[in-house]
Amino acid sequence: MKNELYQLCLTFIEKRIATATEALEQAQEASSDDTKSSAGDKFETGREMAQQDINRNKQLLADAQQQKAVLLSLADVPKTEKVRSGSLVITNNGNFYISISAGQLQLEGNTFFAISAASPIGKLLLGKAIGEQFSFNGKTYLIEQVQ
Repeated sequence: MKNELYQLCLTFIEKRIATATEALEQAQEASSDDTKSSAGDKFETGREMAQQDINRNKQLLADAQQQKAVLLSLADVPKTEKVRSGSLVITNNGNFYISISAGQLQLEGNTFFAISAASPIGKLLLGKAIGEQFSFNGKTYLIEQVQ
């Protein structure tokens, strides 16, 4: 099951990379088109807005590539007694895959939350073992399985 969640996260991050790459290319095209046809103050404003778009998309792409690198480092994490990056954690109040922030995933009729180890709940989970509890947002979670 952990391998399938890993693949879902990989697909998620590859889509983000593709989207960011496409948006960056479009912003660069728009910028070059704008420089050909504009003049005066309108030109400067349009160029600045296009540059901001390019910078924003470059940052989104860099973030997505960094998340992919994190995910790739978790490809073959062995099962451990304590929760760590790469662990699949089953609790009485939800299932968590400690990897990247990919949100809610559906697998075999079950809901899993792909979360970063740096997220608030990820930080609470790290180092915990089966039978341990923690509280988050007013809920108490009992760890039932660590894979």
